[in-house]
Amino acid sequence: MPTSPRMQQIEAMLADDPDDAFLRYGLAMEHASLGDDPGCVNVLRDLISRSAANPYIAAYLQAGQALVRLDRIKEACDVLRDGIRLAAKLGTPEAMHAGGEMQGLLATIE
Repeated sequence: MPTSPRMQQIEAMLADDPDDAFLRYGLAMEHASLGDDPGCVNVLRDLISRSAANPYIAAYLQAGQALVRLDRIKEACDVLRDGIRLAAKLGTPEAMHAGGEMQGLLATIE
């Protein structure tokens, strides 16, 4: 698995606060930037499960995109549908924007 100094810094901070959604999302994006989509998906799935009470909507979009890159289309559709449902439930402008992006992606892969 590829790693970077930034990933090591984030992982050190997560050791102090393992439920920090922003840090966990940043770690996932570092995996994606290194082309490690399986690692990205693993971190995002962990983030999604840890933040179930207060969903981190962008994690669903990024997980869906990474799963598409991995050609795991059924999983991508499932994650995107969950994200769209939660975005609508939250109803914030940011969530609704991400929900729209997820709907667009879902429409291209179904």
